[in-house]
Amino acid sequence: MPLTDMPDFAGTILQEFTSRGTTRVDTPVIQPAAPFLDMAGEDLRRRIFLTENERGESLCLRPEFTIPVCLRHIETATGTPKRYAYLGEVFRQRREGPQEFYQAGIEDLGDIATAASDARAISDSVAILTRLLPTKPLSVTLGDQSVFEAVVKALGLPAGWQKRLIQAFGNSAQIDQLLRRLATPTPVPGLAPEVSALLARGDQKALITHIDATMQETGYLTNASRTPAEIARRLKEKLELSETRLDGAALLLLREFLSLELPLGDASAALAGFADAAGLKLGPALTRFDERVAALASTGVDLDLITYRAAFGRPLDYYTGLVFEVAVKGKPAVLAGGGRFDRLLTLLGAETHIPAVGFSLWLDRIETERTA
Repeated sequence: MPLTDMPDFAGTILQEFTSRGTTRVDTPVIQPAAPFLDMAGEDLRRRIFLTENERGESLCLRPEFTIPVCLRHIETATGTPKRYAYLGEVFRQRREGPQEFYQAGIEDLGDIATAASDARAISDSVAILTRLLPTKPLSVTLGDQSVFEAVVKALGLPAGWQKRLIQAFGNSAQIDQLLRRLATPTPVPGLAPEVSALLARGDQKALITHIDATMQETGYLTNASRTPAEIARRLKEKLELSETRLDGAALLLLREFLSLELPLGDASAALAGFADAAGLKLGPALTRFDERVAALASTGVDLDLITYRAAFGRPLDYYTGLVFEVAVKGKPAVLAGGGRFDRLLTLLGAETHIPAVGFSLWLDRIETERTA
């Protein structure tokens, strides 16, 4: 379809949104770039179309709707819970297909019943796609970042390593690289002998004094973006990361967890069995997982459509729990995708914690399937 043409099934999608009690919202095509650059993740950052205004502020063409919808919610001080729906163009570089295309979706903000709202996001996306593609069998892939975080924390890794692994969730190549580094630690390169000695002694006060003196001598202080204390803290963190070694048994456990892939109906028992066998305490994360499975079953979604993959994530940094994608069975093109992003609104400036979950529909891919 031509880039500027609204898909002919857009009206059907809007009917579906209205029947679900959503409020349709639009957001400007030109957006401040900083929230996307800070929070959306490396994969999306590489694809954004950037520009500047006359004051030198970074702007971008709207690359997705979740961040703009959340910003609008904060700016309008609308109460929660609130269900927003959107349909419009997004702009980003893609390996295949046009760089200007339509997306539609629902953002579900402020519902504290997280299991029910997670289940609703999945069931709504499946129901809408089923109406648009009535003859096409669908499949859902589901992951859960919070379960992965619980496993990583239960292994007792330093906070820096936990952060790195969690940020890499869903990127199998990056996870594998990090696991290899955990198996064979490497020293921090380029450290001056005096700095290495102070780090080895753990003398933080002396290290800060040494860094401050060096910055004064070199004149670096006037251009420094970090204080001596911040630099010392970062060096300490780098040393801890470089010296950490995860023993073979723990590495095997982590790899075993990441290899789990099975029907969602069998996933709760498999995760509980894994935790018991490994001696890991994953209680709250597994409880939330079980509650979501039960909520999904109560929506009437066929659990046989859904595969749980422990290593599955989506390339957006703001996800915190559930992540999922829907496709035609046996085909790689993602038609809908979404997840939970409980920290995003606070990071964007909301004064109170607002739980959130949502999904997007890729209209050009749906159109391809409708005409296939």
